[in-house]
Amino acid sequence: MSDLIASSEGPVEKIQMGSPITLHFALLMPSGEEIDTTRRSKPASLTMGDGNLLPGFEEALLGLAAGDDAQLIVPAQKAFGERVEANVRLLGRNMFDGLSSDEPLEPGLVVSFQAPDGELPGVVKAVYEDTVQVDFNHPLSGADITFDVSILSVAAPLADNAAE
Repeated sequence: MSDLIASSEGPVEKIQMGSPITLHFALLMPSGEEIDTTRRSKPASLTMGDGNLLPGFEEALLGLAAGDDAQLIVPAQKAFGERVEANVRLLGRNMFDGLSSDEPLEPGLVVSFQAPDGELPGVVKAVYEDTVQVDFNHPLSGADITFDVSILSVAAPLADNAAE
């Protein structure tokens, strides 16, 4: 059953799992720095629960309706996760011998390592004589993210996607 609210213009569809939605959004760091946005281009269209948004961002949208504008704080653990110190590793400098000469081994360099389930990116934090410190945490981990949204449209959940 659809989740509707009344308005002067008739029933209004509220966002729920399985709802096709169109929205503009901006992701902001606690400092106000913009990480990503659709506001200067075409809006995003997706179906709630299709994997296009992290679950914490989907959860923040539930219950909103077309015409709603909101700035929602998504806590780190529901956004990109908490920082895990065990994900900062010291690796032998010889593991970086294959880098091209136009990529100097220095802090800030993003490197990818082959992992059993695909590639694992890491950010070089420090370079020592025999080792290199690499941070495998997501660059946005540990930060509460402001999810600034404008809901443009909400349709009734698709029958095969609706969560009961």
